[in-house]
Amino acid sequence: MALSALLEPSIADVFAIDALAKRPAKKFDYLQEKHALQDLAARMVDQPEDMLPRFVDLAMEMTGGVSAGLSLYEENPAPGVFRWQYLRGILAPFNGATTPRNFSPCGVTLDHNGPVLSIHPERVYNWISDANIVVPEVLLVPLYLDGVAPLGTLWIVSDKENHFDSGHARAMTELATFVGIAVRMVRSEQRLQQALEQQETLTREMGHRINNLFAITDGMIRTSARTAGSKDELAETLSGRMHALAIANGLIRRDFNETAIAPGAPDLRELVETILAPYDHDEKETPLRFTVEGPLVPCGDRATNGIALICHELATNAAKYGALKVAEGRVAVTWRREDDMLILRWVESGGPIIDAPPVKTGFGSSLAQTTVVRQFHGTLDCDWSHGGLAVTITLPINGLSA
Repeated sequence: MALSALLEPSIADVFAIDALAKRPAKKFDYLQEKHALQDLAARMVDQPEDMLPRFVDLAMEMTGGVSAGLSLYEENPAPGVFRWQYLRGILAPFNGATTPRNFSPCGVTLDHNGPVLSIHPERVYNWISDANIVVPEVLLVPLYLDGVAPLGTLWIVSDKENHFDSGHARAMTELATFVGIAVRMVRSEQRLQQALEQQETLTREMGHRINNLFAITDGMIRTSARTAGSKDELAETLSGRMHALAIANGLIRRDFNETAIAPGAPDLRELVETILAPYDHDEKETPLRFTVEGPLVPCGDRATNGIALICHELATNAAKYGALKVAEGRVAVTWRREDDMLILRWVESGGPIIDAPPVKTGFGSSLAQTTVVRQFHGTLDCDWSHGGLAVTITLPINGLSA
């Protein structure tokens, strides 16, 4: 083995954790530290979005570093990465860069769960040296939410060795602890606001769905009455259709996490047929009103909820205004895979002639559009042709397994 290989530094060689604790603290401005905490507290209340960048500014000012920033931890996909944010000083051009969780000074800092000093880490971490970055010394401090969930690390770079001491480590650790608590409070407030907004949407959705159920039920009663030979047959037929409607509606009940209440994960064909069953109530007079065709596509719980809602809204609109409003109306639901996308088509025919697209979009149509875009990150396009509505929905395949 070559001598150069024997002398090549290891990860342990570029860290001086014990040395940091032994370096005596220089004269420190405790009034500055107090004002820093007050500054961060005020921003947490009035300008929470400015708290983290201000934290970096204060850390750099209080320690005399030439650069500083936050490496925020993103755990998915495992084992995760650190993303550089709010960079200041000479390393500011690298804002937004990522570094590996298990091969970086930041990862060592989280594992140590305390302040860490690294000296010339570019000797070991090739992604630092490859970027032509020289780091004589860097002080790293872990950031945790509630002392448990890793938020990332604060790091401050010095342009010379023997710069940081135990006083710097103590002050930055206190600031980091405060920031971890503050970020948790800000995120809790954001989650509360989101929950209130979701509650308002769900309330509107509930009212909309109840109105739809009354309209669908009225149509079922009228159709069943026309085709039934006796009151017993009417009761049996109507009961079966109402039961199918209840099953379909059960698939799209939601909580604030938008997860399906119904257990199990049906494939797409089973899901679509279940949702459309209540609307196929002219089977005695005409052939089946729906054509459902496509390859096997498993659906996870959250996807089941979203697709059920979309199909339910399309079917309801068709029953109220489109092809399902008349006995001759038909709907073809087909889908195919194209690379990593699913292309689903809803095509109506035999219904009322469409003279022009609707001037105003109803809540149900908006809800379907929002579900496609926000939940699945897909697209929903409507073609209001003369012979009937044609809808094309494009969804990422990987979003259907969730």
